[in-house]
Amino acid sequence: MRILRSEHTAGWLFVIPAVVLIVVFALLPIVWALLLSFQSSDFVTPAKWVGLANYQALRHDPDFRAAVVRTVEYTAIFVPLVVFGGLGVAVLLNAKVRFMGFYRTAFFVPVACSTVATAIIFNWLLDPTFGLVNWVLGWFSLGPYGFFQDPNQALYSVIAMTAWGWIGFNAIVYLAALQSIPQELLEAAEIDGAGRFLTFWRIVWPLLGPATLLVVVWSSINALQVFDEIYVSTRGGPLQATTVVVYYLYEQAFRFFAAGYGAAIAYVLFAAILTLTLLQMWIGRRRVHYTS
Repeated sequence: MRILRSEHTAGWLFVIPAVVLIVVFALLPIVWALLLSFQSSDFVTPAKWVGLANYQALRHDPDFRAAVVRTVEYTAIFVPLVVFGGLGVAVLLNAKVRFMGFYRTAFFVPVACSTVATAIIFNWLLDPTFGLVNWVLGWFSLGPYGFFQDPNQALYSVIAMTAWGWIGFNAIVYLAALQSIPQELLEAAEIDGAGRFLTFWRIVWPLLGPATLLVVVWSSINALQVFDEIYVSTRGGPLQATTVVVYYLYEQAFRFFAAGYGAAIAYVLFAAILTLTLLQMWIGRRRVHYTS
């Protein structure tokens, strides 16, 4: 009876439902996918153990290499865009003007929208025939542009769409960091004659280091796993121009039913994300300073 009445037991009783859900829907699928990556399986016939054959096949797959290149290109453009875009928006939202609450809500709304809804909206906006963007560009004798239908523009159009959806999240993080900076430091810099740019560069930017590390790591992970928007807007096309690693994984596993090969792609992607995250954290520990 004493054990049943203890605080530890009560705590575990509250936690157990969440633990069960995590084990069943997260840990078990992770372990099953790892085993599947060493097998040849189509989800129907009995799986055959093939060892490292799936991983070795990736080395000689030109489509996989092309998907990796597109993913790296997407990440290299997307991450700086949403990080510095979020910082710029946060600086604007930190100003003291009327209706600021409305502006902050408006910038955060895209984050609250589902990625599928975002892709559907941009499909309509960027349509080459009746899209609103081409209609507006027509006023300036520009276009029409293909956007999602043009192999040379599709990936950049996806970047613009996903950046629109994520800048608001980074802006909120930066806004919280800006508002936590002691005003005494800014007032002291002003008294010493420092201008706005020098104050930002020498005082504000270093103090935003923890927030910057968070948004860089978070944005990088999201960029390497982009899928929903591409699935809804381009389906990896046109001419595989937007076939990134996760979409290529989806095609192999659920379109061509090469489940083992798809699981191998998933674990290669996991290793890449883990390596990049650890590298970013290692650099962050040496360059980011936390205030007590």
